Amino acid sequence: MTTTEDPAWVPEACTLPTVARPLRLAEFDDLFATALRGQQRLSPTVLRWDLDPAAETTARDLAGRESGCCSFFSFTFHPGDGLLGLDVKVPDAHVAVLDALAERATARVRP
Repeated sequence: MTTTEDPAWVPEACTLPTVARPLRLAEFDDLFATALRGQQRLSPTVLRWDLDPAAETTARDLAGRESGCCSFFSFTFHPGDGLLGLDVKVPDAHVAVLDALAERATARVRP
């Protein structure tokens, strides 16, 4: 299984410099630890994160920067019941990346 701890999980389509990747992962880790309230797998290619609405600015900034270097990601924000929904979508060819990101989120979320 490929995980985000393994640099091989990052597809060639990602243009983020290798040296910056641990910093970006740390940003996602922080978002998961402080704002993630739940996640659901809507389909093999779509993951939904339920976030604390107070993290909207941070989440939008991070999603925008991630889309800039990994154009295969699609991030869609929508309001929920007291939560901010964030759908993360990838094409079929990048399901393993979404799997690794979901695993990382699960490991970092606070109970």
